[in-house]
Amino acid sequence: MATFVLVHGAWEAGWIYATLERVLRGQGHEVFRPTMTGLGERAHLASPAVDLETHIADVLAVLNVEDLKNVTLVGHSYGGMVAGGVADRAADRVGALIYLDAFIPVDGKSQFDMTSPERRAQFEALAAKDGSGWRIPPLPAKDWDVTDPKEAELLERLSVAHPIATMSQKARLTGAFNRIPKISFVLATGGRRVSPFPPYADKARAAGWPVEELVSHHFTMLSKPRETAEILLRHAA
Repeated sequence: MATFVLVHGAWEAGWIYATLERVLRGQGHEVFRPTMTGLGERAHLASPAVDLETHIADVLAVLNVEDLKNVTLVGHSYGGMVAGGVADRAADRVGALIYLDAFIPVDGKSQFDMTSPERRAQFEALAAKDGSGWRIPPLPAKDWDVTDPKEAELLERLSVAHPIATMSQKARLTGAFNRIPKISFVLATGGRRVSPFPPYADKARAAGWPVEELVSHHFTMLSKPRETAEILLRHAA
C-alpha cells in the first residue's frame, strides 16, 4: 500500500483530487489531499500575508501531525513549488516526489521568476484590477483548454482567488530533497495553449528523472483520473 499526499495548484483546493482519491483508495492506497490556507474551504483565511512559506507549512503539518513516512508527494502546477519545498524540509518522510505538470522550484527563485514576463504581468494586472492588489482571480476554464462541461463547471464554481505572495516569494531550498529515492515528472500534452511545463520535463530528463506524458489538458486528475493514478502508482514509494 502506498501513501499519497496530493498537493493542489493555484486557485484550486483539495477538491480537485476527489475523483483521483477514490481511484487510489479503491486500489487499497492511503490518500491525503490537504487544502492550503486561503483556498477552497479555507478561503476565509486568505490575506496578503499568505505566501509560499505558509503553504509549505500547511503540508508539512499534515506529514507531522499524521506521522506520515515513506509518502509519495505529488505537486500539481503551482503545487510543485510547495511540494518541492516540503520535500526539501522533510526528506526523511518522503519516499517519492512526483511533479504533475508542475513547476520545479529553484533556490532563490519565485514562481514569477520562472514565469514569462507576459504571464506575470497578466496576473499582476488581474490582482490590481479585481483582487485588491494581493490576490489573483481564477481564470476561466477555457483558458486551460477545459471543454468538458462538467469539468468546466466544477473549476469555475469552486476555484477562488489566489494570494499573489505565494507566487512572488522566492523558494528556499537546501538541496536535501536530492536524498529522496524517487523523483519523476508527468507532462500533460493535450492542451492547445502554450504550456509553461515542457521545459521542466526537459529539466527532469536532464537530471535523469523518469518523465511520462499524458494526452490531457492541464488538469489530468479531472480528465483522466484512472490514467493519472496508473502513472502515479508506477512512480510511487
